[in-house]
Amino acid sequence: MKVIPLAAESLGARSMATFVEAGRTGILIDPGATLAPSRFNLPPAEEEWEALRRANDRISAYATRADLIFVSHYHEDHFRSDPSSYVGRAVLVKDPRRMVQGLQARRAGELSRALAGQARVEPADGQARREADVTLEVSPPLAHGLEGTPLGYVVTLTIVHRAERERFVFASDVQGPLSPVAAAYLTRQQPTLLYLSGPPSYMEREVGGAVIDHGVEHLLRIIDATGCRVIMDHHALRDRRWKERFARLWETGRVTTAAAYIGLPEATLEERRAQLWAAARRPAAKAPTGRAIMTRTSATRTTGQFAKGGYAE
Repeated sequence: MKVIPLAAESLGARSMATFVEAGRTGILIDPGATLAPSRFNLPPAEEEWEALRRANDRISAYATRADLIFVSHYHEDHFRSDPSSYVGRAVLVKDPRRMVQGLQARRAGELSRALAGQARVEPADGQARREADVTLEVSPPLAHGLEGTPLGYVVTLTIVHRAERERFVFASDVQGPLSPVAAAYLTRQQPTLLYLSGPPSYMEREVGGAVIDHGVEHLLRIIDATGCRVIMDHHALRDRRWKERFARLWETGRVTTAAAYIGLPEATLEERRAQLWAAARRPAAKAPTGRAIMTRTSATRTTGQFAKGGYAE
């Protein structure tokens, strides 16, 4: 089984888009990518726009290879509303009628209407199915972080390659996991490789340090119980202190970022936005006339240059 992260915070954009090649089956997971409209009171830097363009190009390219597409929930960094990426494919989606509310419910309805007659769409929650030589297992709805928040619920996907005895679990925005219910479910799945969003420590002042620490402890227990390798990315890498804040996890030798998993250096651009803008505004050299030559930047973009569906969650 080959797991290929296509876009992630460690690759410069808000995303967990992933392609899995399991035997003869290609599975595209959460094919969305966005940018935060404002961090540190600043819009995206030019480097972020370029990373987003590359991310969307990769997602589009791998969509052509997918037999099946999976959407874990309806935050805009996890799916595309443009039907062209889904046409002619089986599409497993978080059930739009079950434990979906607010903006997510509206986006779910819009996606369902856009894909009508274009793709074979099925609600995924709790489903199990076989595709060639792999088995797919979808969880019941699990909390997006903690239970009872407006962030709602996600479904996780377990891909079992029977011949290779591998179990890849994609747990999107369980955020740690913060929920003990989600932690128990992931442990029962016995992953050999687990990909999940880490605790949202960039919001630690709002949620509290104890909440973040619980997420770290839950993941350590999952690793101890299953011996799995872990790709941890997304929310965890929006924190300028991510290396230090999650040192206990990196030091296990079992946890890595999406970029490191595919052998690339981390490009956590969002948490470096202030530095990127500072470098862009600094005079690069002196012209012969004595006038400063400034690095080109662009703080605004036309609507067509945004990731489909907008910026943020």
